[in-house]
Amino acid sequence: MTAGALELGRGSRAGLGRLVRRHGWTVGTYVLLLLLVLYWRSQTHLPWGPFDVQSLAIDALPLAFAACGQAVVILSGGIDLSVGSMMSLVNVVAAKYMIHMSFREALLFALLVVAAAALAGALTGLTIVVTRVADIIVTLAMLFVWSGAALAVLEVPGGGAPLRFQSLVTTDTLGTGWLPSALLIVLGAYAVLWLTVRRSRLGLALYATGSNRSAAYLAGVNVSASRILAYAYSGAFAALGGLALTAASGLGDPNSGGIYTLNSVAAVVLGGVSLLGGVGGLIGPIAAAFILTLVKTLMILRGVDQNYAQVIQGSLIVLVVMLGGLAIRQKGKGT
Repeated sequence: MTAGALELGRGSRAGLGRLVRRHGWTVGTYVLLLLLVLYWRSQTHLPWGPFDVQSLAIDALPLAFAACGQAVVILSGGIDLSVGSMMSLVNVVAAKYMIHMSFREALLFALLVVAAAALAGALTGLTIVVTRVADIIVTLAMLFVWSGAALAVLEVPGGGAPLRFQSLVTTDTLGTGWLPSALLIVLGAYAVLWLTVRRSRLGLALYATGSNRSAAYLAGVNVSASRILAYAYSGAFAALGGLALTAASGLGDPNSGGIYTLNSVAAVVLGGVSLLGGVGGLIGPIAAAFILTLVKTLMILRGVDQNYAQVIQGSLIVLVVMLGGLAIRQKGKGT
């Protein structure tokens, strides 16, 4: 074997090693999702087909959006406890005012709601930057603000949405059967909102801010603007999650988003995003959202009592977050 071939082999192994280190957790997340899908298929006594895949995608769509919003904030070094309440607010606003709209009007209204939620998220980030109060405190306060606003819009579940708007999520737009519209929507939003800036100066600034704020500042990164941008992204993704709730259920519920805040943190950690910030991406948390949703589905199929199912799911979330915390401690010891 020539020296050039040996060098090429070493380079290939080194490249593979870097790939595993950078994306190994994400690949493992998708492998776990595949294994759970295969197990789910083996547990269904009825014919398993496109309807099951579509149902899973519809159920996981709001959590996938919540996980994306939470991931961007955590990547920047923060945390957003108001994701779920923002989803509730958008859900009830959409359901209350879309009920008598045409499909085109509903789409335009949805875009306005996403923009307004992004501005609301940016306001949260601005508050954190200006007051220098910890993210967890400010976002906890905003959780109550958005929850109260949701109750002011609709005290009880109600409202509605145009049937064609609902069909964007609940039907197979392309007619393939195995490629749910809900999955296409979340991947489309991921591509438009995140991939367009992932490798840009804005995206790199978010990662730099999450990795080390002081070093990022010394390198010329506008840390304050990056943190505000992260919360704007969180607001936009939360709005998409709220709209997904409206489309999937056909009504608004002021308490609909409550379960998604902690679940979004669990999906982010399970998806390979470091709670320290600066490490990870959004594609892993999307898969993790499907995993957490599928675990709930499997417990129902196994006939687990709903009360115990909530205990098991909650324990799983705590375990995932604890593993993320242990990883942080190990990283701290290694530095």
